[in-house]
Amino acid sequence: MPTLHFKGKPLVQSHHLVVPFSELEAVKSRGLSKTPSLHDNLIVEGDNLKALKALLPANHGKVKCIYIDPPYHTGNEGWIYNDRINSPMMRDWLGRTVDRDDLTRHDKWCCMMLPRLKLLRELLTDDGAIFVSIDDNEVHHLRALMDEVFGKENFVATVIWEKGDRPRMDAEYFSQRHDSVVLYARNLESLHIARIKADDDEPPEHYDQEDDEGRKYYLKPLRAMGGQGETRAARPNLYYALTAPDESEVFPILQDGTHGAWRWSKAKVAAEVWRIEWKQGRTGWTPYYRIYADLGKGRPPETIFPHAEVGSSRTARAQLKAIFGGGASFDTPKPVGLLKRLIQISGDKDSIILDSFAGSGTTAHAVLALNKEDGGNRRFILCQMPYETKEQERNNENICESITAERVRRVIKGVPNAKDDNLRSGLGGTFSYFRLGRELEKQAILDGKDLPSYEALAGYVFWTATGEEFQPKKMKRKEAFIGESGEYDVFLF
Repeated sequence: MPTLHFKGKPLVQSHHLVVPFSELEAVKSRGLSKTPSLHDNLIVEGDNLKALKALLPANHGKVKCIYIDPPYHTGNEGWIYNDRINSPMMRDWLGRTVDRDDLTRHDKWCCMMLPRLKLLRELLTDDGAIFVSIDDNEVHHLRALMDEVFGKENFVATVIWEKGDRPRMDAEYFSQRHDSVVLYARNLESLHIARIKADDDEPPEHYDQEDDEGRKYYLKPLRAMGGQGETRAARPNLYYALTAPDESEVFPILQDGTHGAWRWSKAKVAAEVWRIEWKQGRTGWTPYYRIYADLGKGRPPETIFPHAEVGSSRTARAQLKAIFGGGASFDTPKPVGLLKRLIQISGDKDSIILDSFAGSGTTAHAVLALNKEDGGNRRFILCQMPYETKEQERNNENICESITAERVRRVIKGVPNAKDDNLRSGLGGTFSYFRLGRELEKQAILDGKDLPSYEALAGYVFWTATGEEFQPKKMKRKEAFIGESGEYDVFLF
């Protein structure tokens, strides 16, 4: 498989493994919970690489939906990447401001993204999904990185979000009207994408058959057709024999006589054999499967999200202005409708949703709005740096506190002048605010200097020893018992 090569890749390939664990310090005054908890809705202030590592003990394999909106690298962001790579030369290179004049900005972007994507993958559930917003500047690099980290076979779709609702008359060549949202699964065979509720109950005309219960459906060949996934070479696990009504074996064979692939795995065929129909023709038996009009009660999401359905960039700026009364600015907010759509199609009402480039806090807003609408119990985790640019750092402008967390506080309590009734009265909920604390340095622990709290060290020890979730409520400090894994009782003396 072709792979992406870029300056610095050998030094960041395994960087996520050596990023030290950091304590997470609660800042009670910035949250809205009586008792801050890592099992509450979370906002974590700090470098998201360190934050993701710090979240692993309590959230490994727990996150159902990840959405990130990394910098697009148009050259205007003035971003700083200051990852603590061991090489002093690399550290200096990554620590400079990245702008349009930096000829290595694409290499730096890849260096920044690769270790973060690897940690994000560790946090996903087996049936989880990750969505990444991007534009044409880095989409080709992103796809190559995602193929490497998540596996090419787990690519699902590239969604086109119509961010513009009017043409840009000052465009030099084309008026850029869309961004992309790239979707990968943790494990494609476990992924479930929910259907979107239809506007009416009448099925389209091509649902031209009816079963014994009066349910309308149409038939589609079980053999994969079109695209790279139709061959045995591309999907070897989907080439196997099915038993026809006359007991003969039928394999997926392409029209040119070469080996093809079925659309379904053996397990799915066994589970949904009732949906399969056989038809006999001149060349033998052919399996089809039923697609019901009421299967999932809606339509599958399409790869184009019109602004009329999910909102545009202008919608997003208007939403932010309504919340802050014009008192906060953010260059590229996303509309709440876009995030609601992504969360709805990829998760359930009890999902954990993670956004490690939280920005203006749209993801948290969308989670709270959905919970208000359908009574769900979704939980959000946001990570946001205090400063993204040199200018913000000089001005001591902590955007995590003043924009990300402030937006969440306001939508929870209510926005008096909001047009939406739910937002005006308040979406409800709580969240805990944490910031990155001291790093858990192994040598310092061995020397007995600057020791972390017992609970912080217990979480680190339990996670590194078992790879399973640490649950502080199950600790028995007097007995030195810190938790039970699938195989062990763990004690820390």
